Amino acid sequence: MASSSSSALRELQHELEAKASDLNKLQKDIAKNHQVRKKYTIQLGENELVLKELDLLNENANVFKLMGPILVKQDLAEANANVRKRIEYISAELKRLDGTLQDLEEKQNSKKDAILKLQQRIQALQAGKAKA
Repeated sequence: MASSSSSALRELQHELEAKASDLNKLQKDIAKNHQVRKKYTIQLGENELVLKELDLLNENANVFKLMGPILVKQDLAEANANVRKRIEYISAELKRLDGTLQDLEEKQNSKKDAILKLQQRIQALQAGKAKA
């Protein structure tokens, strides 16, 4: 009896280690998601600011786009359209990241619950062993 409970205990501890490792990986993925989301949020703010500036210009204003080390003259309507497309793309990426984050957080909570249950089973086994 003692060897079978000892073997079960070892098995549960290995399972606990595996789940803890999975949880650690999920937490790293969540942190990475937050970093990327922060970068996109900053870009969105910058592009919205550029769009406001473009809206203040009159139709015949000169607009330049930085391409490498060179400023290239660009049509105001084209510049406006490009900034709007960029804002649309960034907003879509933020929405996608939010969905991914929600999924990761649900998985994280599920792993935490599974780890807690495993810890309780291990404690119960150890308590049973101590009584014997």
